[in-house]
Amino acid sequence: MPTFQAIVIDKVESGQSVRLTDFDDKDLMDGDVTVRVEWSTLNYKDGLALTGKAPVVRRFPMIAGVDFAGTVESSSHPAWRAGDKVILNGWGLGETHLGAYAQKARVKGDWLIRLPARMSARDAMAIGTAGYTAMLAAMALERAGVTPARGPVVVTGAAGGVGSVAVALLAKLGYAVTASTGRPAEAPYLKGLGAAEVIERKALSGSPRPLGKERWAGGIDTVGSTTLANVLAMTRYGGSVAACGLAGGMDLPVTVAPFILRGVSLLGIDSVMCPLPLRQEAWRRLETELDRGKIAAMTSEIALADVIDAGRRIVEGQVRGRIVVKIP
Repeated sequence: MPTFQAIVIDKVESGQSVRLTDFDDKDLMDGDVTVRVEWSTLNYKDGLALTGKAPVVRRFPMIAGVDFAGTVESSSHPAWRAGDKVILNGWGLGETHLGAYAQKARVKGDWLIRLPARMSARDAMAIGTAGYTAMLAAMALERAGVTPARGPVVVTGAAGGVGSVAVALLAKLGYAVTASTGRPAEAPYLKGLGAAEVIERKALSGSPRPLGKERWAGGIDTVGSTTLANVLAMTRYGGSVAACGLAGGMDLPVTVAPFILRGVSLLGIDSVMCPLPLRQEAWRRLETELDRGKIAAMTSEIALADVIDAGRRIVEGQVRGRIVVKIP
């Protein structure tokens, strides 16, 4: 395949251009494993890259897409051989290294995870970086001592990709989950995922006070900014909040009060450069501890040609749950 289909972002005088086009195999970047990409997915970060709403892309031209699942075509890496089924999340894919919205990818073998035996490539991308990030956040809460017995937990941006998987995952693990969303009509959807309570985003969007009423033992925040500040101010003594998103902004208008008066911890979650052992643990647990039926129910499928429009919709808050991308 000397050329293959790819969604390419390029720099132009007015900002950037995005198009589905033919890409030449010889222009792929260095790597010791070549993968035939079979499935990808759409994350909020992909939407930011496709629309240019944030400076995600740092090299042009760039094939967009931050994660994929597929089959190894060729490898000089000792861990991989032709025919192996693999997953890649992050490592700069779609940012500094040519990405996933393409029929082919050439990457470093050290970036790859073996596809779990009980998952198809489509299953893996229905989970995707969103689900993998949600599991990293849940694992961080566990390490911080936030157990179901400690009390309820909150998930912000709950109708989005990370939020939806976080609600389903935490409920499966036994937590009483409060789901916060800016789309009140999604309450039945969120309760179907396992939320015990659904609150409107406006309950967490006012000017944050140094401390509020103690409500949650912990939480997973995908929004940032004022929402995260309010969650921290309302977290119970000794609780922890895992922060993994910025849909509401990168600022954090919080005081030190939750940290020094209630011993609250803010846990940063990075899925891009996360060390391999932690990635492997997250995917092992996703294979067995995530209700795959709930993931299937929240997942829709699009073609590669539909990705550009879907990227706009996810940034505008018009996407619920997960989207998988079938690569032709």
